[in-house]
Amino acid sequence: MQELGNAINESLSDSDRIAAAIGEIKRAGYDVFLVLEATIGFNKREDTDDAEEGETIELNNTPEPARRKVGKIKLTSQDQKFLRALKIAIDDEGR
Repeated sequence: MQELGNAINESLSDSDRIAAAIGEIKRAGYDVFLVLEATIGFNKREDTDDAEEGETIELNNTPEPARRKVGKIKLTSQDQKFLRALKIAIDDEGR
């Protein structure tokens, strides 16, 4: 992770385009400070092939006959973890 951070920092420092833009701002009479925030996430991949393809579920979480099915989507295990973290339930019957 540290190596990735260093690579990002170096690419920004070596950018002629960024240096030119900062130079223009300074010539206009402003002091410049640049703060960038990067969020980098790491997830251990699962060994099964199903983890790559994801899981197809049918969206139809309402028992009312007046509503129609919206469609099908593929959810990975990471998608499911994210939805659970948001306290969003997935209907298991549509699987």
